[in-house]
Amino acid sequence: MSLRPLARSSTSRVADLIAKRSLSAVFQPIVDFDGGAIIGYEGLIRGPAGSDLEAPFALFAQALAEDAVIPLEHAAAHACIEAFARLDYDGKLFLNFSAGAIRQLADARDETFALLRRSGVDASRIVIELTEQSAIPDVNHVLPAIATLRTVGAQFALDDYGTANASMNLWVRLRPDVVKIDRFFIHDIASDPLKFEAVKAMQSFANASGATLVAEGIENEADLIVVRDMGIGCGQGYFFGKPHARPPRKVANDARQAIRAGHIAVFPEATRTLAASPSGGMASAKMMVHAPALPRHATNNDVLELFNRLPHLHAVAVVERDLPVALINRRAFMDRYALPYHRELFGKRPCLLFANESPVIIEQSMTVEQMAKLLASDDQRYLADGFVITDNGKYAGLGTGENLVRAVTEVRIEAARYANPLTFLPGNIPISSHIARLLNNGAGFYACYVDLNHFKPFNDQYGYWQGDEVLKFAAAVLADVCDPTRDFLGHVGGDDFLILFQSDDCIERVQRAIHAFNEGAQRFYAPDDRLAGGIHGEDRRGNPTFFGFVTMAIGCVHVRPNSDRAPRTSEDIASIAALAKRRAKHESTGLVLIDAQESETLMQGRAEASHATLD
Repeated sequence: MSLRPLARSSTSRVADLIAKRSLSAVFQPIVDFDGGAIIGYEGLIRGPAGSDLEAPFALFAQALAEDAVIPLEHAAAHACIEAFARLDYDGKLFLNFSAGAIRQLADARDETFALLRRSGVDASRIVIELTEQSAIPDVNHVLPAIATLRTVGAQFALDDYGTANASMNLWVRLRPDVVKIDRFFIHDIASDPLKFEAVKAMQSFANASGATLVAEGIENEADLIVVRDMGIGCGQGYFFGKPHARPPRKVANDARQAIRAGHIAVFPEATRTLAASPSGGMASAKMMVHAPALPRHATNNDVLELFNRLPHLHAVAVVERDLPVALINRRAFMDRYALPYHRELFGKRPCLLFANESPVIIEQSMTVEQMAKLLASDDQRYLADGFVITDNGKYAGLGTGENLVRAVTEVRIEAARYANPLTFLPGNIPISSHIARLLNNGAGFYACYVDLNHFKPFNDQYGYWQGDEVLKFAAAVLADVCDPTRDFLGHVGGDDFLILFQSDDCIERVQRAIHAFNEGAQRFYAPDDRLAGGIHGEDRRGNPTFFGFVTMAIGCVHVRPNSDRAPRTSEDIASIAALAKRRAKHESTGLVLIDAQESETLMQGRAEASHATLD
């Protein structure tokens, strides 16, 4: 902020710009999502208009070449403070400084804050942003400077969090009042599950540390709604305004309406990754038997002593330098030792004599899908011998074929609760979570339960592979009519899907889906069956029956925003939508819509029927 004489030659372009006061300030608004108001502005510097140093990147690159970065930072702050004072705007002024500039700022604090007083900008309105211009060689040198600036009322922000120099280490040690999330993580966060998870982790730490988060780089409504619904307090980006010498005093109407939008975000889910290759760590933990191993030089008597001491141990691994080299199965070993004179003849011989020197080995990091392939392979030695489990190649424990089957099954079932392995759509847990968010936020929506008529006979006639193709086609049709930023599509299981629409034209979208599916599903039939209009089969009682083509039925429940008569839980929503779906299966249009009042009547009828059954 303070401008000391710059000891540089007249050939320095940056020094000349500073001396001639040729730098100009622009400001970008920072918006509070709670009230929709502008709470401050980030001051940014520009070189002479039309020159090759107008852009800040070129300006600071030239300053770096001239060893004049810190003087430029101070001059930039001076220009921003004076311009901000002339604007006479409310709110805070965010100023960018490197670590070196912050130290000099604190050393000259009297001069610095005298400048603020002359400008009419109180120190309590200043937020000092530590930029990522360069790495901080020693954080301990910056801490006293920040403490000094805080004593006069200034706040401190960590800028561009998530980049190489703005790390968790800095956050913990500097304890910033504000953390600005780098725009890389915010851009397209509405469709990028990994960015979403990264920002969620930042939010969790911000809640623990008491820091206010500012999402930088917001450029569209979809990203804004996601960060808003995550609970991030503030945002900055072109969606609210580009840097300008005279920025807006209030948020524009379209941005304000987006902030106050009644619909909630559909959070991006990493369902494809989870369903396609869930980590084998959970499966390994479920099936691992923690058992001692024997060294290569152990004798058969050592093996016998171990098996006698641990009667439930099905096998023992032989290791060399912690690496598994063989496996000895209890039953095979004990059967051999039961033969006459075997103990006397072989007791002192090396244990590798009766060992399997090519055991099945499973690495802990192996995916569940890789484990499943092992179950389907021709090599079935693990069923009798068991197998060795390793951690980065080193012996960790043992497993049995039975445990492998159970572990893979349990992990797959658990994964299917989060994501359907066939369609990769969210499963029951994400569905329930999204319904709860809709209800808790008082958002209006349509819960649409989707079912396929005559799917079971088709599946029986054409087989599971063809049936799976029909299910994937249904998922694609439904996804095509959903707005991914407003509408949540989940796969309950089998041929049941659930859509939570926030799009206003929900009914038109549903009708398009029914028409597209009913037309497209006929291509999965053989030509003769298409000509016949369906297939011959048996009903649930075994009676010969003719079944028409597979068609789509959708039962919709309209839950109005902030309605006192709306269902209160995700279970209520799912149950009522299922009842509406049953009605839809008997309608020629394949569609039934129930409003909130009828939903309540249905709930009461269901409760009365339940009581009657109990009585």
